[in-house]
Amino acid sequence: MPEQEATAFAATFDSMVLNVGHALLGKEHAVRLVVGALLARGHVLLEDAPGTGKTSLARALAASVDGSTSRVQFTPDLLPSDVTGVSVYDQAHGTFEFHRGPVFASIVLADEINRASPKTQSALLEVMEEGHITVDGVTHPVPDVFMVIATQNPIEQAGTYRLPEAQLDRFLVKLSLGYPDTEAALDILAGSAERDRTSRLTPVVGTADVAAMSRAASTVYVDRAVLRYANGLVEATRADPRCRLGSSVRGGLALVRLAKVWAASQGRNYVVPDDVKELALPVLSHRLVLDPDAELTGTDAEQVVADVLAAQPPPNPGL
Repeated sequence: MPEQEATAFAATFDSMVLNVGHALLGKEHAVRLVVGALLARGHVLLEDAPGTGKTSLARALAASVDGSTSRVQFTPDLLPSDVTGVSVYDQAHGTFEFHRGPVFASIVLADEINRASPKTQSALLEVMEEGHITVDGVTHPVPDVFMVIATQNPIEQAGTYRLPEAQLDRFLVKLSLGYPDTEAALDILAGSAERDRTSRLTPVVGTADVAAMSRAASTVYVDRAVLRYANGLVEATRADPRCRLGSSVRGGLALVRLAKVWAASQGRNYVVPDDVKELALPVLSHRLVLDPDAELTGTDAEQVVADVLAAQPPPNPGL
């Protein structure tokens, strides 16, 4: 990526973050991660308490991109065909006609994904990884720009189904927004008359622009020393005795892909170790399965990743 193209990339990236930030106040870092995941062709899992802006963030991003969007409210009685679509018999022509489900959109909001049955959750596995679904032996591709933003509530577990590790691994990042700081909360309260802040947002980029930015980000240079550092972090999670299952190779790929976008968003055409270090927590933590004994002692995945980062020295400049 030429330096001028990296500068233009950063300007467009900032305009997207600013537009989404009009609806989600005081959460710029989280917004940058979600926009970065979109440009890295990944998916996002938002896990937090009610009222922290998870759905607003997803809707604001959808409103900022001039493309098709859809929203699926996951419930226990939701069927896989309600997500992917279904083949309906056409009596007039004597053939089956495929009716597309809400998954055929550029940005899909899967609200409270852990309330649906595992069978329905698994309907997203193929499309999230491969960009197409197969119904009745026929493959149907989704749009070139495709992203799933899933939300889940971690405090109300009655009637919910925990996402399997195979599906968690398909999310590029997992975020917890948390509550806004005092100043942001005051701004939110001052605008309480406006029920939906996302309704006044207008698109700042089209899907063609997003696709072009994704292709440009993939050309960002990553030195082999930085790749070795990222891979070392991934391998360290597998070797950690507190982990029953460490990060997969997909986690390492996700870390490098997002690091390229992160570098370009700051006007650089190369990745530095600090990019990898900053992104390791949201990219790797949800991919770890802890040993039950470690969980009993109060250890969580975020602590494991933090310890791995502290133990793995980044490469020196110039190496």
